[in-house]
Amino acid sequence: MELKLILESLLFSAQKPLNSAELREILAKAAEAEDADTVAKTFKKTKEADLTAALETLAKEHEAAARSYRLVCVAGAWQFVTQPEFAPWLKAFVGIKSRPSRLSAPALETLAIIAYRQPVTRAEVEQIRGVNVDGVMQTLLERDLVTQTGRAEVVGRPATYGTTPLFLEYFGLGSLEDLPAADELRKITVVKPEALTTTEPELGLATAPPEQLASEAKPGEPAAAPEPVAPTN
Repeated sequence: MELKLILESLLFSAQKPLNSAELREILAKAAEAEDADTVAKTFKKTKEADLTAALETLAKEHEAAARSYRLVCVAGAWQFVTQPEFAPWLKAFVGIKSRPSRLSAPALETLAIIAYRQPVTRAEVEQIRGVNVDGVMQTLLERDLVTQTGRAEVVGRPATYGTTPLFLEYFGLGSLEDLPAADELRKITVVKPEALTTTEPELGLATAPPEQLASEAKPGEPAAAPEPVAPTN
């Protein structure tokens, strides 16, 4: 029996995408079962390279057969998916009311910046976009497209963000290397907030000097009060 046919049966029956590690684990368990035959035992120690080669061959065969579905690798996991041209009938069959709403233009713009510049802080994203991104970031976090990846090595230690495996699945990408070229986006200079003064180190909070706050006050908003000047005689 061919390895690719075994993998085909597993992926066809799976309720979720399976990565190489999961597929190899299944092959090993089948070989260790009490009723395992000689054929099952031959695939107990299948190498990852052989597994990947079999999956790629299987994907090419399904593509050449021009069926209504194909085998793809998304975010490192393999799954059968239908061809895009059959979307109208599948939407009618499955329904789209329960599906999450589409991302807005600001959310997509913010997500693109995070994808190409990660790990990136919220302040850095705002520098590039030129607007506040609190609401958009919350949406991306709730949709599990973005996650906190650590903290920046700058004053205040702000959180850094990056994309999740669900982001790759959402856009049908095998890995971040499959992102379209965006050299100009990567070249944008982002100024690190070295001049910030930390007021609550344990909470990771930081504030700018009063003169900076005064200069950045928006129209209609009161500027920060200047520091008192000692009287001169």
